[in-house]
Amino acid sequence: MIEVRGLHVRYPEAHALQGIDLSITPGSFVLVSGPSGGGKSTLAHTLTGLIPQTVPAEVDGSISIAGLDPRQHSAAQIATRVGLVFQNPSTQLFSGTVEEEAAFGPRNLGLPPEEIADRVEYALSATGCTHLRHRAIRHLSSGEQQRVAIAAVLSMRPPILILDEPTANLDIEGEGLITRTLVRLHHQHQITLVVIEHRPDSFLPHADRLIWLADGRVAADGPPAKILAKVQPSPSPYSFPPPQTGGPLVTLQGITAGYAGHLVLQDCTLTLRSGDFVALVGPNGSGKTTLARVLAGLLRPRRGKVVWHANGKRPRVGFLQQNPLHQLVCDTVEEEVRFGPHNLRAEREEDIERLMIQGDLCPLRHRPTRALSVGQQQRTALAAALALKPALLVLDEPTVGQDQQHLTQVMDFVSGLNRQGQTVLLITHDRQLVGRYANAIWEIKEKRGKMQGARASQILPLAPCILYKKE
Repeated sequence: MIEVRGLHVRYPEAHALQGIDLSITPGSFVLVSGPSGGGKSTLAHTLTGLIPQTVPAEVDGSISIAGLDPRQHSAAQIATRVGLVFQNPSTQLFSGTVEEEAAFGPRNLGLPPEEIADRVEYALSATGCTHLRHRAIRHLSSGEQQRVAIAAVLSMRPPILILDEPTANLDIEGEGLITRTLVRLHHQHQITLVVIEHRPDSFLPHADRLIWLADGRVAADGPPAKILAKVQPSPSPYSFPPPQTGGPLVTLQGITAGYAGHLVLQDCTLTLRSGDFVALVGPNGSGKTTLARVLAGLLRPRRGKVVWHANGKRPRVGFLQQNPLHQLVCDTVEEEVRFGPHNLRAEREEDIERLMIQGDLCPLRHRPTRALSVGQQQRTALAAALALKPALLVLDEPTVGQDQQHLTQVMDFVSGLNRQGQTVLLITHDRQLVGRYANAIWEIKEKRGKMQGARASQILPLAPCILYKKE
């Protein structure tokens, strides 16, 4: 079904794949994993013809996918046989509503209206998007957009599905739903699945094979559990002393916020203390990013006040967004990290170098930010945010695009800053991340629930926020 021989891909500024040989039989379930920047997304884009048809690169070697050659057939022709879900779902969604997005592909195949309706219904149901049918895509959370992107590809019913980190932005319920859907498709329809994942645990029991890509080469290939045990280092033990929390830093007083007539948060009242390391958790679409955007001053609440207790003035807020491309503005990595301090005339060489080292960005300092992998872009955006020495650091899903080694390195660094007094708000679906780093949890629920623990906010009508200390 997929045959690759001697594949080399060179971008103008870097060599991404170096002599890849792969053979994937029909009906296989293959996991692809490896370090951030190892070439996984490049492989997916090359297989589907996006490289070099839309992304400039030099490609050598032979490729056959579903009987087509991506260099001889257009990306549109390949899309009729191969479905690709991008790492960043917003880059492939362009219709007005969820239903229109799911129907777009089948309509372009010229199918009868009845079959289009059946395909849309199946795709929305399989991905848990039925209740979003009439919602505007631009108002969805990243996790909801990810489900819609998968639904749009499923409605095409291609014999091959390639998914680049399909569960990265999903809550636990969404991750389980997508995993079960893909496994069912594989078993019932013999669809060939290629799933790119940094944290492939949920797929391990179902996959036939794991391919480990590192530095543009196949470093290991074989049974998933065996390969993962071979290439992944054991998690390091940790013992972090509790942070020294001080007085209140910021208080949300009766915050109501949303987008275009759709309320997400209502009457939210919470206080974040100086030196806290708080994890903000909850289902996709429950309002986590909305709350973060209000704190960062990017979204004006409809009602309520944000009260900063630092002499009444708004201090700097460092905000790492889910999509790093929304905040990268400079040409190269080093320019990006220096940008904020340089504009404030507070640039210190030792601080810049420390951030470059901790983010593992030194080898990338002269690379264009747009030519980086998503994980590398995330680390660059985080270093740029920290360079401003914010009073509050907000990390919105920092796991996206990150392999375990880089994620641990970055989060250990952030934890060290927290022990020195840095206040951190971490938005994540990763329970291990919460357990390792956070000292308190804000849980946003879609429905009313009982308060838990010693410190708790009021129950909210739309998106209740429950605050409790971690045992």
